[in-house]
Amino acid sequence: MRYRKLGKTGLVVSEFGFGTIPILSGNVPVLPEYFSPDTETAVNIMRSAFELGCNLYDTAVPDEYGDAEFKLGIFARKITEKLGREKIIISDKARFYDGNDMYSAVIKSRENLGTAPDVYFVHQVDFKNDDRVFEKYGALDALSDLKAEGKIGFTGIASHYYDILLRGAKDPRVDVLQGSGNIFERGMLERIKNEAAFRGKGFILNKVYAAGILIGAFTVEELIGGILNYPFSSALIGIGTFEQAEAAFKQEPEPRYYSFEEVVKRLTESFEPIPCDRCQRCKCPFGTEIHTIFRQYNYYFLGKNFWALKKLGLNIKYAAECCLRCETRVCENNCPMRLHIPELMEKVERLVNDFCGGQPQNKT
Repeated sequence: MRYRKLGKTGLVVSEFGFGTIPILSGNVPVLPEYFSPDTETAVNIMRSAFELGCNLYDTAVPDEYGDAEFKLGIFARKITEKLGREKIIISDKARFYDGNDMYSAVIKSRENLGTAPDVYFVHQVDFKNDDRVFEKYGALDALSDLKAEGKIGFTGIASHYYDILLRGAKDPRVDVLQGSGNIFERGMLERIKNEAAFRGKGFILNKVYAAGILIGAFTVEELIGGILNYPFSSALIGIGTFEQAEAAFKQEPEPRYYSFEEVVKRLTESFEPIPCDRCQRCKCPFGTEIHTIFRQYNYYFLGKNFWALKKLGLNIKYAAECCLRCETRVCENNCPMRLHIPELMEKVERLVNDFCGGQPQNKT
């Protein structure tokens, strides 16, 4: 296992970290597949990753990750008793945007973990809540206070949106950022690589396997090696079994460059993907998240069909109508791939209609 600096925090993290979603037990409908190991098995899986060199463990509050936070706390106690707390780094997160709510969430997480998280993130920051997060007395202010009080080590912002991560990169209160990307959905990583504001921050990368759906079209070695040239501190791998831990952490793969065209060609062996790398430059005057719709279309064919159709069914009819009557085509003008976006939106709408019977859809 190789190690990298976590920005300016002074922490050194394993190049690949342990994502705890798959070890939760119970029913958390918003999550992808998970393995539901009992507590003893989950702790032993985390220990096996530790023995292979992993020192970063990422979790979230029970409302989001079920009992994973509790299981990680038991593992942390065992490591602390045997080797010392400094041997592992814990990152935790909560989807609260008001300062009071975030402060309470952190106190509860400390109880669940039995220790202070090294990094705590405001989770899933998007354009509906980012002003609340960054404003005075918002969640970020609360994390700053908690850091000053010694209740957490460092502050973080986690988001799937480039503009929000950039806002965090420019904010002196933020120590670490967490965002998503892989060899297919690489557009945000390419932008981060070329933006100087990110260079002073720690960066934790998630969705390396795209919630597991890229495995099959690509090997674990290809998915891991293909992201090593990007400037992250640690890349999280969701681990639910001993076999997954060994596959992710035992190897030390060398960086491997795959052009976007190569990746699309590989996916084309199974279906006709929309070649969108989610760079998020496609700003829509009607507010449609074009890159998200294209992602859900691709995910439908990559195995997440129920989840993708459910998401697409919320607004595709309205989005496609807006796209057809749009006169500016600013999205197409800004798209590096030169995608014909109105035609592709119609294609997505046809997919939904085929499986949903053309039922009316909401605008939300």
